[in-house]
Amino acid sequence: MGLETCGNCLSCLLIPLALWSIVVNILLYFPNGKTSYAASYQLPNHVWYFEGICFSGVMILLLAVILITLESNLFYRCCQSESCNKTYRSFISIVLAVLGIAFSGYSSIVSAVGLFQGPFCNSSTGWDYIFRDTAGGYLTNYSAWSQCTEPANIVEWNIILLSILIALSGLQMIICFLKVAAELKRTLCGTYSVFVQAGII
Repeated sequence: MGLETCGNCLSCLLIPLALWSIVVNILLYFPNGKTSYAASYQLPNHVWYFEGICFSGVMILLLAVILITLESNLFYRCCQSESCNKTYRSFISIVLAVLGIAFSGYSSIVSAVGLFQGPFCNSSTGWDYIFRDTAGGYLTNYSAWSQCTEPANIVEWNIILLSILIALSGLQMIICFLKVAAELKRTLCGTYSVFVQAGII
């Protein structure tokens, strides 16, 4: 019962998470608040996949708005019976929530790959991914971070922002999964109760 009741408020939680994903992803384009690196394309390649802006951002935002609309009384009646109408609404909600899992999952994977790859920075050997072959080992090797001389503090900048993106998209995946579970429970329990009533009659 609690899962079904909570299912109606889960969609609202996606909106702030999506907005934060957009903001965090935009910050990745401007290390230390400077626009010169974006203008000269001296940024990691993962930022051009727009994982936080498009997928865990705009797409999740659109899905959340549609889910909220479906849950409101403004949704049109698609069937003659109320039970059919609710089942149809639940089915659409499940499809949208599964899409939400896919979108947020994509963002999480791209962000994780970017985190393990390391930043694109200038070092003694020029601009390159100098931590690419460390398999993420640089994350705990703090003394190696000084090898990136430009942009300043780019390692910390990338680690913090990408970690936040992974956390945000992870929360979105959990919420969408709970939404699927809530709608499945509502649909299956509703269908079961209809069958029981029909059997009694």
